[in-house]
Amino acid sequence: MTRKSFRSRILAPLFASAFAIALFTQNGTRAADAETRIGLKLLAEGFTAPTVLTSLVDGSGRLLLADQAGVIYVLNEAGERSEEPFLDLRSRVCKFNAGMDERGVLGLALHPQFRENRKMYVVYSAPLRADGPADWNHTMRLSEFHVSNTDAAIAIPDSERILLQIDEPDWNHNSGRIAFGPDGLLYLSAGDGGAPNDVGSRGHAPEGNGQNLETLLGKILRIDVNRGSPYGIPADNPYADGKKGRPEIYAYGLRNPWGLSFDRGGSHDLIVTDVGQDRWEEINIVVNGGNYGWRVREGFDGFDHKNPRQAPSEAPPKTGADGKPFIDPVLVYKTLRRNFRDPDAFGVTITGGYVYRGKAFPHLVGKYIFGDWSRSMGLGDGILLAATRSETSIAGQTWTVEPLALTDHPDGRIKAFVWAIGEDADGEIYIMTNGANLVSGTRGKLYKLAPM
Repeated sequence: MTRKSFRSRILAPLFASAFAIALFTQNGTRAADAETRIGLKLLAEGFTAPTVLTSLVDGSGRLLLADQAGVIYVLNEAGERSEEPFLDLRSRVCKFNAGMDERGVLGLALHPQFRENRKMYVVYSAPLRADGPADWNHTMRLSEFHVSNTDAAIAIPDSERILLQIDEPDWNHNSGRIAFGPDGLLYLSAGDGGAPNDVGSRGHAPEGNGQNLETLLGKILRIDVNRGSPYGIPADNPYADGKKGRPEIYAYGLRNPWGLSFDRGGSHDLIVTDVGQDRWEEINIVVNGGNYGWRVREGFDGFDHKNPRQAPSEAPPKTGADGKPFIDPVLVYKTLRRNFRDPDAFGVTITGGYVYRGKAFPHLVGKYIFGDWSRSMGLGDGILLAATRSETSIAGQTWTVEPLALTDHPDGRIKAFVWAIGEDADGEIYIMTNGANLVSGTRGKLYKLAPM
């Protein structure tokens, strides 16, 4: 046997083993990379200002997308939009501002028994109703609609049944997010009515709407759409008897909740994000009867509506006027609204999201995926964020947060306004953006978080 053949016989298996180990390691690395590499897959564009996305739960895999401008669309799994709108409400929504506007179609939810009863619920901004306060701006409407029994992709416009109307003194701080809870009841968020600091010559109580239990503004509401006329009041709502507060109230002390969702796993928490005034953006776990502080507090600080940019020198109050203790947020971060260079701030307006319960990204399961509108109100430069429950409390916070690293955007920054976030029936996450801070034009886009 020659030295060459000997070496070949002995070394060839070693090289093969080394190659196999290298290949295994490489494939393992690629598999690990595939788990962590998150991309933004563009599904559809040409919208005005997309506000809500949910699954059309008829077994087809199709999606419903609500556009703030007044139209709800059907999208197939590839993101292609149907030619005919699912529901066109443009003749029913109020006239929009030429500039920034927070009115329009704001909430959309299908009844938990949608396949059987074909009922859906929409929140939209209508012109001020005839018996509303004369100098107020508009009326926020919660309505029930029916969907065709023969085609789940067609809603019936004439089936509208108005359940609840909330008159709004201003065009902003409407909120209007809705979701059905695990209890089968419908939850609705209402902002404080607009104007800075929950103060205004019209439509604001002396103590602020957030703390006033005789108004639905600045609250989380809970109603039973399956009974009553036009709805029922759950017996365990904190003011169900109507003696000390409006019976629809579930929780209070909120400013402008632009995010309301239930965790479909874990303990099924109700998570509400609240847009701050000048200093803090916050995330809250909302419970029955909870008081979340606005306008007495902002974040963990006290709040002085006469000097909103500075925390009061005295310690923040621990209880409200009704004697109930305030409930702290689980996470706060600084807003850039008054300090555009603050390195600890993500943006100017928190955009609520969902606890991830999908299958595409196992490493994200249990994290709350949300965003911030932008670095400024005029230029689209939003960010995606991921919050994690912490085993320890850090400066009072029980969650931590970091930018959601994307393949093409490692710092989580998106060159557009992060208008809203959606979730499909499988727990996968969608991002809705707008190229301008307007409810006009066709710069709205829909993305899906997808492995890249």
